[in-house]
Amino acid sequence: MADLYELTGEPAPSSPVLVVALEGWVDAGLAARTAVTALIETIEFQPYAVFDDEELIDLRARRPQLRIVDGLHESLSYSKPVMQVGTDRLGSGIALLNGPEPDFRWRHFSAAVLEIAQLMNARMLIGLGGFPAGAPHTRPVRLAATASTPQLAQTVGYVDGTIEVPAGVQAALESAFATGGIPAVGLWARVPHYVAAMPFAPAALALLDGIASVSGLVIDSDVLAEAAEAARRKVDELIEQSPEHSAMVRQLETNVDVLEGRPAITEQDVPTGDDLAAELERYLRGDHGLEPGDL
Repeated sequence: MADLYELTGEPAPSSPVLVVALEGWVDAGLAARTAVTALIETIEFQPYAVFDDEELIDLRARRPQLRIVDGLHESLSYSKPVMQVGTDRLGSGIALLNGPEPDFRWRHFSAAVLEIAQLMNARMLIGLGGFPAGAPHTRPVRLAATASTPQLAQTVGYVDGTIEVPAGVQAALESAFATGGIPAVGLWARVPHYVAAMPFAPAALALLDGIASVSGLVIDSDVLAEAAEAARRKVDELIEQSPEHSAMVRQLETNVDVLEGRPAITEQDVPTGDDLAAELERYLRGDHGLEPGDL
């Protein structure tokens, strides 16, 4: 599948963990995007593989950026998936695949990413995302897994039961890696549904902590701690202005408190699997609850 990518010649770190966060699919609270920004700010990454936008991207949907200086056409920049590599502060390897989610050739793209991962001797795939859930912003953000093994699912926690929802390319990657013998897990932040349309730093913080917990990497999450606290205070201020929203949050808190003491791997936010699927569909339609301008 080397026709879909070009290696830069940058050496790969030893047995890296591959973190995937491609833009274009479900990312409630901008959880994955914010987590990736924090990773890039704290780890020095170098490009390792660049993917072919002509084969993978619909350029009419994701138009290139034209730079014009004094009326002159200076450059044309194309957005494409890129894999970068670096190390944490203890020298453990990490690879980061970000950029736009491919519009075409998902199976070939997944096979190409797996090929690169095998070339680097990657030890794990970790995908990032966020979904709207019946959870209060006053409680710690919990994660739900989509995993290739029961052990990984139990380590992170999961939503009980069977759910059928639209999939992103991350699901195709998890499937390909499982077939290729590399453990794969998607970390999904359960973002309070009423703030799903706006940046919610506590969700990104939960994803960074999840990466560290699952992989053993040393991830500096302090960069997001202050932003997470500020986000909660901001939502507090907004909620206090609405008796209806205040009552909703109190009910969500009650529902979560009732579940305290149960094993984390079987806890679920208030909705059933069908409720979560319906909530996700509402989110994709743009019905997010609070308006972005409210915060």
